[in-house]
Amino acid sequence: MTRSTTITATEIVLPGPVEPDGLQARVRELPPPGEGQVVLRMEATGVSFAEQQMRLGGYYDQPPFPFVPGYDVVGTVIATGAGVDPALQGRRYAAVTKIGGWASHLHLAAGDLVPVPDGLDPTAAETVLVNGVTAWQMLHRCARVPAGGTVVVLGANGGVGNTLVQLARHAGINVIGTASARHHDAVRQLGAVPVDYRDPDMYPKIRELAPGGVDSVFDHVGGTGLEQSWRLLRKGGTLVNYGSATRKNEQGNALLPMLTLFGRLYAWNYLPNGKRALFYNLWAGKRSLATFRARMREDLTQVLRLVADGALQPQIAARIPLCRAADALTLAESRTVLGKVVIVAEETK
Repeated sequence: MTRSTTITATEIVLPGPVEPDGLQARVRELPPPGEGQVVLRMEATGVSFAEQQMRLGGYYDQPPFPFVPGYDVVGTVIATGAGVDPALQGRRYAAVTKIGGWASHLHLAAGDLVPVPDGLDPTAAETVLVNGVTAWQMLHRCARVPAGGTVVVLGANGGVGNTLVQLARHAGINVIGTASARHHDAVRQLGAVPVDYRDPDMYPKIRELAPGGVDSVFDHVGGTGLEQSWRLLRKGGTLVNYGSATRKNEQGNALLPMLTLFGRLYAWNYLPNGKRALFYNLWAGKRSLATFRARMREDLTQVLRLVADGALQPQIAARIPLCRAADALTLAESRTVLGKVVIVAEETK
């Protein structure tokens, strides 16, 4: 496709703090790609917890309304701008975007593209993009848990959670995973010991399973339970917090609560017990763009290769077409599904 070819893009817009059925669709002509850019034809994008928070204006560094959500995307390059190798056209790539993925076509910086292995289904690849790189980096770059260690994964049935469980088990790490009772069989199949997160004695039961403490806790819940997660750690263990699901239904800017959370985690590191507490931010280090992109490409390539080799099984909760993005968001927010809700370009036959 030449740079002068007109491309019509369908985009799903989040206009403000609305219910899922308040999402808006718009159609516009997409300008030709600029220098260093490509046009990607979307084949799969996803619904992550970030979009659920953004819907209410509660994601701590989201852009002002209105905007097109969509944290990650898989698709085929159909046009290239100046300074971009034309050989990229016709090839499938993945990218973590933070916003913009809920569109039939979109501009992306060529430097953010990661090749998808040949033969890998785009829906399967999409399922492990932001979830996979988040899980990989938290496990291997943040916590650095050795083989034979034990970790706790809160929300082991969720998109990041089930990927964390699989990556940990692949690395020879024991996993205790929290989930509702209806998902316990699935969590067991992933290789984790399930504990009901609705049980008021959840934390005592985890301590019974690991009386000497655990090497790491991966906590996306935050709130008052964060201190309980901290107490589960053995000496030298690491608490990795990567969200605050307790604020899921709260509207308004999350900056002050996040700053309070950061301060709390920071202070724990000075207690004389050898434990560590940190907040994982996928976008940390982006000021050094070249280093950030290299790390992202390296880690995401590792995750996609594990999927292509069959070592990591994507957990796809549903495939829903872009025109029904409101249904996809509603389903993801219901917390009734195992894995990730994926938005695809068209209705599946």
